[in-house]
Amino acid sequence: QVQVVESGGGLVQAGGSLRLSCAASGRTFSNYAMGWFRQAPGKEREFVAGISWIGGSTYYADSVKGRFTISRDNAKNTVYLQMNSLQPEDTAVYYCAVRRVESRNRIDTEYDYWGQGTQVTVSS
Repeated sequence: QVQVVESGGGLVQAGGSLRLSCAASGRTFSNYAMGWFRQAPGKEREFVAGISWIGGSTYYADSVKGRFTISRDNAKNTVYLQMNSLQPEDTAVYYCAVRRVESRNRIDTEYDYWGQGTQVTVSS
């Protein structure tokens, strides 16, 4: 059974930074991809960033490109999301997800395992 646990959310002022962590456990993730999604109140869940497990290829939503950086530590089965220049519109619950296919995908229903989410609140 795969477990996915996020941490690192919190309250920050506009322009500030946060780093989210996502620890996955329960199997070997050598052929998996991982991604971050977010869901703001009253809105649909949206893709934020993704990373392949083997080559470390990264991709981002246009809304966060240049501000957010996704990275991974394979030895720890952990993925990080460094968020800089945060804005109030970044306020959301952020979810980490694991996909059992090593390929890019921005669609949440294509991911197989999910964490419980961590709240990020950016005040103006």
